[in-house]
Amino acid sequence: MTNFLTVEDSLQLAAGSFKQEKIIIISGLSGSGKSTAIKALEDLGVFCVDNLPVVLLPKFLELRMGNDSEISELALVMDIREKGFLSTYSDVLDSLGKQGYRFEIIFLEASEEILLRRYSQTRMHHPLSKGKSLREAIRNEREQLEGLRQIADKVIDTSHYNVHELKAVVLDHVLKVVKTGQVEVHILSFGYKYGIPYEADLVIDVRFLPNPYFVRELTGLDGTAPEVQAFVKKWDGTQIFLKKYLDLLDYLIPLYEKEGKSYLTVAVGCTGGRHRSIVIADEIFQHLKKKIDNINLVHRDIELNQQ
Repeated sequence: MTNFLTVEDSLQLAAGSFKQEKIIIISGLSGSGKSTAIKALEDLGVFCVDNLPVVLLPKFLELRMGNDSEISELALVMDIREKGFLSTYSDVLDSLGKQGYRFEIIFLEASEEILLRRYSQTRMHHPLSKGKSLREAIRNEREQLEGLRQIADKVIDTSHYNVHELKAVVLDHVLKVVKTGQVEVHILSFGYKYGIPYEADLVIDVRFLPNPYFVRELTGLDGTAPEVQAFVKKWDGTQIFLKKYLDLLDYLIPLYEKEGKSYLTVAVGCTGGRHRSIVIADEIFQHLKKKIDNINLVHRDIELNQQ
């Protein structure tokens, strides 16, 4: 006896196949490089759609599920050019998420001065510039998109990237994270006197540890020096803290990964970002790199405040 699938069964099977891949959504500030990013994904073979109204996304996915297209990877540019974007994107994405769709939101931004320069060079009009100066339009857009930026999986500051560098950053993220499904972990040391990193997901303050800065022979060194590392790690409090915090990270990271988070920044801070934070960040990095392929370490403030 021949078994026939109903239309509902066919849609469910197609949906299951499509939902295995993350749908990439590129958004961000006007002039931040979204066209460059989507072109990079298009060159990779991803099916790309620019400026799709977010309210049409459910119907688009439904039509995609109902045909025999070989499209298995999808990237969309959605931004403030669509008048209803800000009022509808949250509800639409939440609804689709409950249906099992998985999204990777990449948010592009740049400094105000860089955006002003880019608009001056291209002579393009900002979508919010009607009745406002260009500077006012840029600030208004940044304010309106802050909510989306907060929920983005990856925030990329394109201020100092050329076209080729931005393409490389986007492709590296997609190939490492979206296609493997593994979280990318970024370990960052910093100094509180220079501000908490805006991209940090987890922040740990290690200013409770003994400070090498007040040891005369260690003041001029930084946390990469063996002498400083030995000083910071020799205390019982340091070892107890490291065990507890590394255990916490070992517990949390698989949970973030299970929830679909693709990018996690762990920031470690001390007063100046040159001694304790560097030592502890390096210990975290050495521990996690044995378990995670996509991991990197940056000492943000190591060159600052040198003696």
